[in-house]
Amino acid sequence: MRKISIDPITRLEGHGKIDIFLDPEGNVANAYLLIPELRGFEKFAEGRPVEEMPLITPRICGVCPEAHHMAATKAADAVYHVEVPPTAKKIRELFYSAFYVADHAVHFYILASPDFVVGPDAPPAERNILGVIAKVGLEIGTRVLRSRGMAMDIVKLLGGRSIHPVCGVPGGVSKAITKEEQERLVATARELVDFGLFSLQLLRDVVLANKAYVDLILSDTYTLPTYYMGMVDANNKVNFYDGQVRVVDPEGQEFVKYSPHQYLDVIAERVEPWTYLKFPYLKKVGWKGLVPGKDSGVYQATPLSRLNAADGMATPRAQEAYQELYSTLGGKPVHKTLAIHWARLVELLFAAERLLELASDPEITDPHVRNLPTEKPTEGVAIVEAPRGTLTHHYITDERGIIKKANLIVGTTNNYAPISISIRQAAQGVIRKGVEITEGLLNRVEMAFRAYDPCLGCATHALPGQMPLEVCVYDADGNLVKVVRRD
Repeated sequence: MRKISIDPITRLEGHGKIDIFLDPEGNVANAYLLIPELRGFEKFAEGRPVEEMPLITPRICGVCPEAHHMAATKAADAVYHVEVPPTAKKIRELFYSAFYVADHAVHFYILASPDFVVGPDAPPAERNILGVIAKVGLEIGTRVLRSRGMAMDIVKLLGGRSIHPVCGVPGGVSKAITKEEQERLVATARELVDFGLFSLQLLRDVVLANKAYVDLILSDTYTLPTYYMGMVDANNKVNFYDGQVRVVDPEGQEFVKYSPHQYLDVIAERVEPWTYLKFPYLKKVGWKGLVPGKDSGVYQATPLSRLNAADGMATPRAQEAYQELYSTLGGKPVHKTLAIHWARLVELLFAAERLLELASDPEITDPHVRNLPTEKPTEGVAIVEAPRGTLTHHYITDERGIIKKANLIVGTTNNYAPISISIRQAAQGVIRKGVEITEGLLNRVEMAFRAYDPCLGCATHALPGQMPLEVCVYDADGNLVKVVRRD
C-alpha cells in the first residue's frame, strides 16, 4: 500500500501531518491526521492553586490565550462559589469580543484566504498573506492589519497584556474602566463594526462571485453532516462568553442543551493509540468510529456549528448576515465544511457589534468589579466558546484550593473526529486512479482541515503508552550511522 505524507501541514497553529494511504488501484483507502506533540497541561495543573490557572493555561498557546484565560477564570469562580458583579461580567465579555474580532481576522485573512484569493492551486510561495495583499492591493491589506491591531489594543487595555492576559481573577476582574477609556473603546468598536461589514463584502466579491469556488464549497467532497454544538443565550442566540451549550442533530433538531456542570453527562472521550488527541463524542449516541451521520456520536464545534445550533444572532447586522448565509446555502443546517469560513465572518461582525453594545453601556465604568471569594473551594466547571470550538475547564480542588484533578476539552479536540473524516473525504474526492498528485491537489486536502482552524498546541492531552521517539546518530563527517526508533 502506497503512502503519501503531507508533513508538515501548513497554515495552522501547532504541528501535525497527514498520511494518505492508497490501495493497489491508486485510490485512497484511508487518511489520518496525526498529531506528534504532547503538551499535557492537565497534569501541569495538578498541585497548583486554582487561582493560578488563569495565568498558567494561557501559556498553552499564544494564538488564543484569551479563551483559556477566560475559561480558567470562570472555572475559578465556580470553585470558590463566588458571584461576579454585573460590570465585571460585561468587562470580561467586552475583552472577549475584541479577542474574537482579532482571532477571526487572523484566520480568515492570513490562514484561509490564500486558498480563495490567490487560489488553491497557486504556487506555495504565493499562498500566504503577502500573496493575498499582492492580489487585493496594499490598501485592503493595510486595513486588515490595522483593524486586527485595533482589536488587540482593546485586548491589551483590558487584559493587561497583548498575549497571556492577567485581568481575570476569581470573583471579577482586576481593573475597572475609566470614562476616557470608555470613549476610546466606543470609537474603536465602531470602526471594527465597519471592518466586519467590509470583510463580508470582500467574501461576496472574491469568493461568492467565483462560480468555481462556490462549486467547491457545495461539492460532496467538502460536505459532512454531523451533530453541531455551540453556546447559546436564554433566547437560543449565539453567545461566546456565557450561557448553555446546545447540540442539534444533522437535521437541525435540538438533541440536548446542558449547563457547564452537566458536561460529563453529555460528552465522553475516546483514546486511540496512534495520536495524542482524544476523540470526544456524544454519550447517548455512542462511539461508532470515524463516520458521520445521525447514528454516529461525532459532532462539530465550529463557527458554522454555533450558527447551526443557534436560532440566530443577538445583534442586528450579524442577524442579517446569518440569514443571508442560510438563504444562499439552502437553509439550516448547513453541512458544507468550507462554509465555516463564511460563518467565521458572521461571528466577526457579531463580536464587533457586541463590543460596541458593551462599550456603550453606562454601567461599564462602575468601579465595583470584584467580589472577594469567602466560601471553601471545592469543584468548578466553566465553558466559553473559543473561536475554534466549545472550551471546557473542569477543576477539582482540596479545601485549600489546590487542584487535585483537571480536565480540559478544547475546541480542536471537539473537532478532531470531524476533521479526520473531512480529510479522508477530501483525499478520496481529489485523489483517484490516474490523477497526477500535485502540490495543489494536496493543498485541497489541507483545505479540509484548515476550515476548522485547528490549534494543536492546546488540544493534545492523551498519552498512548510509550512516547514515540526517533534518534539519529551521525559520525564526525555528518554521515548517518544508525537510526533507533520507538513507535
